[in-house]
Amino acid sequence: MSLTPEIVLNAYASGIFPMSEGRNDPEVFWVDPRERGVMPLGGFHISRSLAKQMRKREYLPAINQDFRSVVQACAARDETWINAEIFDLYTELHLLGFAHSFEIYQDQQLIGGTYGVSLGAAFFGESMFSARTGGSKLALAHLVDHLSRAGFTLFDTQFLTPHLASLGGIEISRAAYRSQLSEALGIEGKFLQTPLELDAHLVLQRVTQTS
Repeated sequence: MSLTPEIVLNAYASGIFPMSEGRNDPEVFWVDPRERGVMPLGGFHISRSLAKQMRKREYLPAINQDFRSVVQACAARDETWINAEIFDLYTELHLLGFAHSFEIYQDQQLIGGTYGVSLGAAFFGESMFSARTGGSKLALAHLVDHLSRAGFTLFDTQFLTPHLASLGGIEISRAAYRSQLSEALGIEGKFLQTPLELDAHLVLQRVTQTS
């Protein structure tokens, strides 16, 4: 049975998500980690180098300006779990208003970004990339600020990588995750209704104050 956007959304609401073994593997399987990675919206860590980069204001954040390019960039690595079916599924979810990309541009070039799925007040982060130093960190800093202002309560990162841990990511148990997920699904987040903050100084100030 081929996957549909409805099946994928129901899976997220149940606490599981799809992956593939590689870009050339046609199979898709479901993942339900015993320990779940999350990014506390009040606990994002901004290093001195990232803060310096934000203060320079030499970039612009954007939402959904080029979703397909963000997913393609996330998949453009030696090892990826994004195969053709997953790419097409998330493109459909984007067109339906559930999947979003958060992008960073510099000199009119896409230098970093992340994408994920929004349900209720939960954002399920899927992947991220950097084409220039700090690109993914800038995207995450602005995304955390946006989610906080949009009334979200859960930022799911699926797994905890060293990169995410350095930014404040933590692991919680499956039971704790499902409790937070249940609460988040009962709240209406306003991802697209919330204006994007373009002033990096304000983002830096808000994120630092809540960290």
